Amino acid sequence: MINNYETVFIATPVLSETQMKEAVDKIKSIITKNKGEIVGEENWGLRKLAYPIQKKSTGFYYLIEFKSEGTLVEKLETDYKRDERIIRFMTVKMDKYAVEYSEKRRNKKVTEEPVKEE
Repeated sequence: MINNYETVFIATPVLSETQMKEAVDKIKSIITKNKGEIVGEENWGLRKLAYPIQKKSTGFYYLIEFKSEGTLVEKLETDYKRDERIIRFMTVKMDKYAVEYSEKRRNKKVTEEPVKEE
């Protein structure tokens, strides 16, 4: 059965922009190679952590929403554990309300016009 999932991971803050992009691409390729469909993604950027993890106080946050079979989550999380660039991760199954909210949020972002400052 196909379900909607949302995965958030925190990458170590010492990565360059290129290394961060590689980490994200690797995760996305795992999803697509296992017949998952990426619905949306958001780069939340460098943020302060609530508590130090591996003696680091900041990390790069990234969110990916996808549709797939439940077996993909296990493969994805195994890969997170193997990747030394990822310091924390969490994948949750979204209920219908979370899916609706997420779609509204994505559509709102698309329709918002960037404000030009003079």
